[in-house]
Amino acid sequence: MASALGTVGVQLLRQPGCGSCLPPCSLTDEDLAAYPGLANLLLGLTSHMDSSGLSVHLAQQMEEARKELQRCRGNWLKWEVVHRLLQEALRELGTGLSPRDQKFLEVLEQQLSVAELKRMLDLGPSLQDTQPSLLGLEASDLQELLPPNQELEQMRKHLPAELEKRLKSKCLAVLGYYLPESDGAGEVARAAMLGTLAECLAAEKRRLRESQARHQELVGLLEQQKAAYPQVLLRCLAILKRLARELRLNAQSELDYFSTQYLETKCNAMFFKIRLEELSILLETYTPEKVDVHRMMRDKLQAALSQEEQDLATSRKIVSNYETLGPEFEELVKEYARLQAIIENRRWALREFSKD
Repeated sequence: MASALGTVGVQLLRQPGCGSCLPPCSLTDEDLAAYPGLANLLLGLTSHMDSSGLSVHLAQQMEEARKELQRCRGNWLKWEVVHRLLQEALRELGTGLSPRDQKFLEVLEQQLSVAELKRMLDLGPSLQDTQPSLLGLEASDLQELLPPNQELEQMRKHLPAELEKRLKSKCLAVLGYYLPESDGAGEVARAAMLGTLAECLAAEKRRLRESQARHQELVGLLEQQKAAYPQVLLRCLAILKRLARELRLNAQSELDYFSTQYLETKCNAMFFKIRLEELSILLETYTPEKVDVHRMMRDKLQAALSQEEQDLATSRKIVSNYETLGPEFEELVKEYARLQAIIENRRWALREFSKD
């Protein structure tokens, strides 16, 4: 029963969904086989922990803290953008601005400086009684440094339009970077693109996050594969060695037979090729006219050979008839040959005497 449960646990653990619920770990089939209850233990842990190794309750708290941090970070970024736009505007002081803009920036700079000083003097409720303020100043002492109320009202009325203008300029710069083709578009088209820019950037950000999460998942899978790869190689090497020992002798004879058949077939093909080359050379060498002449010569030689064979047969027949006469005929033949030689010598002598 325990073995059956362990087998079921291994099968469930190998499913793609369960593997992503646990932290990356290098488990092999040998580990699961050596510890049958390990698969069930890991499968039970999937309901109490996430892929990072944290408990479910702690992971929820971490998620809530992350969302709160994200909200605070968003609020801070909003005010940081406004503050940087104002600082950028203040850097334009003394650069040939109109008197109205020059006055606006001066009032803005004075207001920001006083606000910064107030922030530095504000120690918080817990430190006001234990630590004196800077130079003994209070926040009320800074009210004298503020510009007149009329100038402050004019600055506050002009400030939203100035921020809107600068924000629009920044947004158009971001749009030009994100969509370079928008530089040549009209004002209406660029305004429409600006309306969808936030959604496009949010979608791009989600896509990048998904890609990063997928990358992290693939990195974890790659690490698991790297850990399992040497073990798989060792198992494959052992299997190859066993197959080599078991099958080499059985397959060697069959391999030799096929090699012999291949060499025999190749040799026959070579012989046929040589014969084909020979016939090709003969065909190129002997034309039909030459073949007819050779055929006539062969017929004549065949006829002459037949005649000679007939003459040879006749001579053999005559000689065999003479051989039947016995030893006396041989003596007569020798005497006849001797007399012929004497006659031939005397004829030669007469011819020589006749010359003299």
